[in-house]
Amino acid sequence: MVFSNLVHRPLRTLISVFAISVEVTLILLIVGLCLSMLNDSADRQRGVGFDVMVSPPGSSFLTGITGAPVSIKVADKIRAVPHVSAVAPIVMHVITTKNLEVVDGVDLDPKSPNNFDKLGRPFNFLAGGPFQGPYDMIVDDLFASQNHVQVGDHLDLLNQSFRVCGIVEHGKGARRYLPMTTLQDLLGSVGKASMFYVKADKPENADAVVAGIKQIPGMDQYVARSLAEYTSLMTVSNIPFLSTFLNIVIGISMIIGFIVIFQSMYTAVMERTREIGILKSLGATKFYIVNVVLRESLLLAIGGVLLGIVFTWLGSTAINHKFPLHRMVWDSHWVLRAAVIAIAGALLGGLYPALAAARKDAIEALAYE
Repeated sequence: MVFSNLVHRPLRTLISVFAISVEVTLILLIVGLCLSMLNDSADRQRGVGFDVMVSPPGSSFLTGITGAPVSIKVADKIRAVPHVSAVAPIVMHVITTKNLEVVDGVDLDPKSPNNFDKLGRPFNFLAGGPFQGPYDMIVDDLFASQNHVQVGDHLDLLNQSFRVCGIVEHGKGARRYLPMTTLQDLLGSVGKASMFYVKADKPENADAVVAGIKQIPGMDQYVARSLAEYTSLMTVSNIPFLSTFLNIVIGISMIIGFIVIFQSMYTAVMERTREIGILKSLGATKFYIVNVVLRESLLLAIGGVLLGIVFTWLGSTAINHKFPLHRMVWDSHWVLRAAVIAIAGALLGGLYPALAAARKDAIEALAYE
């Protein structure tokens, strides 16, 4: 009977299923993009190879969001801490013109104590090579792919044209790198650094290095975090307003599902008033009537969830192909959560029409035209 009722009005059924699929797709795509940005940032920080991150006092744990550059000579103080094997100061510049992006200024001089490659995994050049001049730029392969950049091309940044000297494998820090001295000069921060990456002799000594840095005179207010602590902070709940944003999206999506199912089931009940009267005259209980209507709502929700997953897969594939820098990730927890939200909204939407159908008087329903 339930299937027959749905097939009897195919257009309404398809519209209801499609609307619920939009609800599911909206949740999964937005959550997936948010999680992908967090996971990507954490993964790229792990790829740098540091064990401890040291930021100026008052800095946010979000990489690159700092307005308090300090003397690069702080690196020499950190090197004196026990268990420290390498220190690499970097200069960070946040770009917000088109996309939120962090450009890093690094030292790649093999003879320099501040050499960025001493932290661990060195740059893996897929094309070109290291800096050859002050106005050279290194980009990763994903940035090069999305922006159609090749070695030798010129990119504008801070009112200066930079030559792309190398393309590296993604997964190590920023998407674009400049010579540290050049970025210092362009930002008016000569001799300054935004952050210090510290490599310990052993990863398990990271906490000891953090404690040692805190004991350096004048550095007790600096923000020193181990890699494990930093990555543990990269969650939705720790990003300002992100959890609120996701809750608003989920709330709007659930309202969409509720309204669609409510309208569909309420109209169906009105159209089947005479049929409901026949069922009641044959002995159908109120529970049976409610059960039929809610099972229709449940089937619509399940169909919408399955279609929403298909739409999400298609959307994520298109996003990953068109925008390599914003790769969509799938989270099984959120797939299940989106399904539960859609089903709950559908059942709530079908509850009132179901109760209204169950309360109909059999004689009045049979006389309904």
